[in-house]
Amino acid sequence: MFSQFGLNPEPTRSDRNGVSTLRLVMVAVVTAIIAITPAHARPDTPLTLAEAEDLALVAEPGQLAMQAQAAALDERAIVAGELPDPMLRVGINNFPIDSGGFSTEGMTQASLGFRQVFPAGKTRSLSYEKFGLMADSMTEGGNARGRNVRTATQKAWLELYFLRRADALITESRPFFGDLAEITRSLYSVGRKTQQDVLHAELELSRLDDRLIDIERRRARAESSLAEWIGEDARRPVATNLPSWTSVPSLNDLKQGLQRHPALLAADAQVDASDAGVKIADERSKPNWALDVGYGYRDGNLPSGDPRSDLVTVGVTVGLPFFRKKSVDSTLSAALQDRSATKSSRLRLERELTRQLETEYAQWTELSRRLSLYDTQILDQAKGQAEAALLAYQSDAGDFADVMRAYIGYLNTRIEHIRLSVDRAQSYAALANLAGLTS
Repeated sequence: MFSQFGLNPEPTRSDRNGVSTLRLVMVAVVTAIIAITPAHARPDTPLTLAEAEDLALVAEPGQLAMQAQAAALDERAIVAGELPDPMLRVGINNFPIDSGGFSTEGMTQASLGFRQVFPAGKTRSLSYEKFGLMADSMTEGGNARGRNVRTATQKAWLELYFLRRADALITESRPFFGDLAEITRSLYSVGRKTQQDVLHAELELSRLDDRLIDIERRRARAESSLAEWIGEDARRPVATNLPSWTSVPSLNDLKQGLQRHPALLAADAQVDASDAGVKIADERSKPNWALDVGYGYRDGNLPSGDPRSDLVTVGVTVGLPFFRKKSVDSTLSAALQDRSATKSSRLRLERELTRQLETEYAQWTELSRRLSLYDTQILDQAKGQAEAALLAYQSDAGDFADVMRAYIGYLNTRIEHIRLSVDRAQSYAALANLAGLTS
């Protein structure tokens, strides 16, 4: 009899119980992992990108908080699907005040009653469904948070990799420029070069020192950005190899992967939850009802001498929702507006993520073309020009300014090559986040 009033969500509730338990177990396991994970590796151990990602995710409090919130919503779903607590009534009815006792009047009785209220329509099962969908949305939001943390860690690690490689290149090149300056001083002392050449050489050395100072400043900031996610391990030297992210799928394939992004799945769950909210508001137009069962004990005898019979009471109470029609209509209208808002938010999010995907794909394509040009032509050309300028200078057929300019250009070209490689890797990290690529 009760099934027609929407009182049977038990089959799905067992599933939700399992999901809730699984989420609680996941939170507990991650917390245990954090507790047993060593605080830091040795300070001189190179930090790989994969290790940085693991360190960021295993101790990421934002994701843990969202997982705990999802588990809490699962528990609320179970509560929402249950019947309200029954009510017990105990009393004495129709007891005479002026005279007599419990057996004087025939209607005097000791009563024991039970009352169970049943919410309107299918509001219980729909409320259970809505909380479950909100929990699913929070879970997917946690997954999206995990992707964002991984991407932020990857970009911070890659930026630190670039700065340390640039610092190493400049540091390695400085002795060469120092030798050039010393040679120029020697040649000036014998009258073969001008004071302008000496000053130019010393100026370039000072500029190299200034670049090293600037790189040190930027490296400290990059370490702080990485430390936000992995703590003091960010101070360790980074590994010397970039990840081998050399190709990506087509743009259409990436867009298909985007549809499975956790942020969009979370938005889908929000839309479904708002649909359940509309159904709940509609169900509230149906009446609440309650079942009352009572037992009355009577003492004394009838005029015939027979004992008075005990009484049993059974009743059904039905609400009259048409007295609150305006309230019901307003609740339904608000639920419809909420559903419209969640659908619009989902569409806006999809468009924003699609724009980001297209922008990153265009950047990946452009950076790949530039890297190919550097690998096949520009690096060799810059090196050849520097060597030719040095030979011309040594044979008094060239100008010192040309030598310094050529070797500074070669150094800048090598640094720019690393910059392009890192930029493309950062672009891949963004594409991997958006389209779910392996990284």
